[in-house]
Amino acid sequence: MIRPFDAAVIGAGWAGLGVSYMLTKAGLSHRVLERGRIGETWLTQRWDSFHLNTPKSLTLMPGDCYRGSDPDGFYTRDEFVDLLEEYARLRRLPVAINTAVTALTRDGNAGIYRLVTSAGALTARAVIIASGSLNCARRPEAARALPPQLLQIDSSVYRNPQALPAGAILVVGSAQSGGQIAEDLVMAGRAVFLSTGRTGRKPRRYRGRDIGFWERESGLFDVPRKDFVGPDGRLAGRPLLGALHTISLQSLSAQGVVLVGRFTGIADGRLTFADDVHESLRLGDEVAAKTRRHIDDYIDRNCLDAPPATDDPAETVAPRLPDPPILSLDPSEHHLATVIWCTGLEGDYRFVQVPGVLNARGQPLEREGLTDAPGIYFAGVDFSSTRKSGTIFGIAEEAQRLVAHIVARRRDHPQFDRDGDSADCNVACCPQS
Repeated sequence: MIRPFDAAVIGAGWAGLGVSYMLTKAGLSHRVLERGRIGETWLTQRWDSFHLNTPKSLTLMPGDCYRGSDPDGFYTRDEFVDLLEEYARLRRLPVAINTAVTALTRDGNAGIYRLVTSAGALTARAVIIASGSLNCARRPEAARALPPQLLQIDSSVYRNPQALPAGAILVVGSAQSGGQIAEDLVMAGRAVFLSTGRTGRKPRRYRGRDIGFWERESGLFDVPRKDFVGPDGRLAGRPLLGALHTISLQSLSAQGVVLVGRFTGIADGRLTFADDVHESLRLGDEVAAKTRRHIDDYIDRNCLDAPPATDDPAETVAPRLPDPPILSLDPSEHHLATVIWCTGLEGDYRFVQVPGVLNARGQPLEREGLTDAPGIYFAGVDFSSTRKSGTIFGIAEEAQRLVAHIVARRRDHPQFDRDGDSADCNVACCPQS
């Protein structure tokens, strides 16, 4: 009798490959199904000058340790994809590329799931969805009312300044993507407006180490999800962080980026903004100061030998703000040609046809990767359990926990036992030799 796989993994990014590694260690038969190439989202939804926000020494896949000569450096987009491909090859992970999952359904009532793909179908007793919770751009409803002559793109589509038409550019959103793209544009000599929002800020380095090192060591990455959910149930976004150096609203303004407030809509053909730039500046300073105090306290409590704090020029430079504040932009008057929306991302889970797995917005109904559908899991979801969730170096712990749950479920349900390594599958995995 041909039996289902123990598990199927959807997505061959860092989360999916991390889970595959742990499934392999546990001796569980599985396939990793990837709609394109390994690291497809990184290849197609990151701009040309993109660097990861974590240093190389923290950008570790499960079972890996950093042995290079540049631990404080940062991988480029293409270098990171190479890392993922090499990881899958060396560990001979069963990845099926160019295999998009078009439907995930229950296969009867025997605790088995059926996955229909562009290359065939397979069944599995567990499914780990690792296709990414940050790969589908969101725009405000008011974007539909923008003048038709304006080019509108999302952060996931932006590539480089040269690819945009002549004229000024409005970047909407001042978290990590918005701040980094605004700097990329202004450094290329483009005229840039940045619509700011309620976003914190972190320094790139502090007291001799990368901020990521201190966050990991001091426990900031272990803060549970419940501690940063607002009264309205919304999660606070990750603060503005430069990939190679500190970026602040004031440093961007000093480079020539024109800061405007939160985008509020369209009135008489003009884009309108709130008068709240000073509030955004203050919030950034407060979050950065709170982070530094936490690190200082950690160093003092543990009597660590760390260099004294020094001023970061990007945080101490005086902001250059329009006076009076700009509360609206006329596209013709300000020669505005492009709007880049950096207003958030979410996952594309339209293939999921199992009740109780997605909410009304089509996003995961999960708690620490678990769902109400037995055998359906999510991996790599931002803020799933702690601030570490959704980070590359956090997948080892997450994947180990999920695979342990799969093993325990299989043990507690004897009908999940299998004979041999055969599986009901028409999908061939790519060679990893």
